[in-house]
Amino acid sequence: MSEKEEKPTSDQPQKVWVGFDLGGTKMLAVVFDEKLTILGKKRRRTREKGKDGVHPERIVETIRMALNDAEVDEAAIQGIGCGCPGPLDLKKGIILEAPNLGWKNVPLKTLLEKEFKCPAEICNDVDAGVFGEYANGAGRNARCVLGVFPGTGIGGGCVYEGKIFRGSRASCMEVGFLQMATEGPAAGAGPVGTLEALASRLAISGEAAKAVYRGLAPNLAKVVGTDLSKIRSGTLAKAIEDGDEVVERIVRRAAEQVGRGIGSLANILAPDIVIIGGGLAEAMPKLYLSEAEKGAKRNVLPSLRDCFKIKIAELGDYSTVMGAAAWVREEHPDPGDEKG
Repeated sequence: MSEKEEKPTSDQPQKVWVGFDLGGTKMLAVVFDEKLTILGKKRRRTREKGKDGVHPERIVETIRMALNDAEVDEAAIQGIGCGCPGPLDLKKGIILEAPNLGWKNVPLKTLLEKEFKCPAEICNDVDAGVFGEYANGAGRNARCVLGVFPGTGIGGGCVYEGKIFRGSRASCMEVGFLQMATEGPAAGAGPVGTLEALASRLAISGEAAKAVYRGLAPNLAKVVGTDLSKIRSGTLAKAIEDGDEVVERIVRRAAEQVGRGIGSLANILAPDIVIIGGGLAEAMPKLYLSEAEKGAKRNVLPSLRDCFKIKIAELGDYSTVMGAAAWVREEHPDPGDEKG
């Protein structure tokens, strides 16, 4: 995924789709051909150094940089898909609120369509990631793909019969708010005992920081101490590798909780493939997958136990951009591809 492919020569006009991942700290624009092969890309900080806030024009600039990298003219763009954080109005293409960006009611779909004279769609960033894995990753062409992405929170998405499962205006699949217990910690302003409160990377980091404070995780203590902001997925994986058994138990317990959530969702959705993505799963795939599988078996009905397979995401940082590009292509198919 990291290498740019050579563009084939042809007498036919080139057609490309653009996928965009709008994150709180970084943004990524990627230009794809009809086979979802990467032609060019541009990654930038979301916030420009020395400036407050983020202007939507920075998205436009980044897309143009990716087009320049691909050596493609704007006229070749067939559609632009953007995976976005925050609550969205999917029907109108509006980012209702993105606190990390300082945005409210930003009409991103309209802005992109006016600027590039092509169709544009916005979707939830995790929905886009799951659709990317469905289109060209671990869930390729399965009838029902469920995605669970533990990170600072826990996001989820579902692709059912080739379509993102969502409401008419808003995304859904808020997996992190599955109620796992009637007591326990809360995730922000949400209820207590949710999956996110118990098993997100932030929850794991909090427990790991406590272990450091108690003198139970000496290897983690050497590297980051009790600083929550520095206890990241890679740091946790290294501490486990170096012998911090208590950190390993914390991660295993959280992964098993995620698996239990997957089991409960499998009872409702009967997926063919369940994809676990995010930094935790990527940093320690074997450990995380084994515990998630154990947890799923605890909660899923016996009749559904052998109906799905849990996999680690394959596309990494490219899942959202690929899914966003594939989604706008799905929503706005090329008339020339339709059979008469």
